[in-house]
Amino acid sequence: MTIERTWISARIARRQVEAEGIISLDLVSLEGSDLPPFSAGSHIDVEIAPGLIRQYSLCTPGGEHGHYQIAALRDPQSRGGSIAIHEQLREGDTVRVSAPRNHFPLQPTEGVSLLLAGGIGITPLLCMAERLAATGGCFRLHYCARSPERTAFRDRIAGSPIGAHTHFHFDSEGPAAALDPAGLFAAMGPEDHAYVCGPSGFIDWIDEAARTAGLPPERLHREYFAAGEAAVPEGGNRSFAITIASTGQVVQVGADETVAAALSRVGHEVPTSCDHGVCGTCITRILEGDPDHRDLLGLSGHAEFTPCCSRAKTPTLVLDL
Repeated sequence: MTIERTWISARIARRQVEAEGIISLDLVSLEGSDLPPFSAGSHIDVEIAPGLIRQYSLCTPGGEHGHYQIAALRDPQSRGGSIAIHEQLREGDTVRVSAPRNHFPLQPTEGVSLLLAGGIGITPLLCMAERLAATGGCFRLHYCARSPERTAFRDRIAGSPIGAHTHFHFDSEGPAAALDPAGLFAAMGPEDHAYVCGPSGFIDWIDEAARTAGLPPERLHREYFAAGEAAVPEGGNRSFAITIASTGQVVQVGADETVAAALSRVGHEVPTSCDHGVCGTCITRILEGDPDHRDLLGLSGHAEFTPCCSRAKTPTLVLDL
């Protein structure tokens, strides 16, 4: 089965500049009721304009309920979402949002939670830090940014209990202020977990340091904002077939199309947003076959996959549709 997206109409109750090039939006229900609950690490889909849907991590202040807060960096290299949210959305506007999903949850542990944020990647980690502080969890937050002026939520961090557990690393202050991920990973205990969010280059850097330090992969958790180009096997992609379990219909997936596109071609729509295996909107259960996972959600095994980008290792996949 796929995760169906249910849209909720929300009003922008507050828009605020959080740092140079970064704004936050507070979203409330049009009906005045509480929005669906969420856990630290969750994100929502936001329909910025008709047909323009992007995912944003929730950074609602810890202990507050009933509304969502998101933050967006104005990125001239984006696919249009960040510029649109900065230039088009104002206080009082109505937008549609999805219920929260969480593919980046805090793991239960008696150890330390090491939170590593690169730029706007602070958004889910801020929520995590506030949750850990509220529940007595042990954590350290390392926040990397270009300069203090480009660091969102500085005052919020400094004025809260998480401030004592936070270390800032500014490029503008030179090499002496730089983050040392190798040193952090070398000092981690056997129960400690690390969480990283930020640009792809930042995450790749952290990944390499973790591998070098021998950190078990299951103790490093990632949240991507966007995907790079998927690796194509030597010889290129191959065609394969999918079977829709509920009807028995067999659909051929061409070498140059996605599973989602093939399904759409025969009138079976699967909800998608990112088209790169980042957001989890299209996650679908697999009943038979071996998937070729190309998502960035850490999906593994044969239970589920992302039809927006993943493919098949076997000639046929049977999908729970």
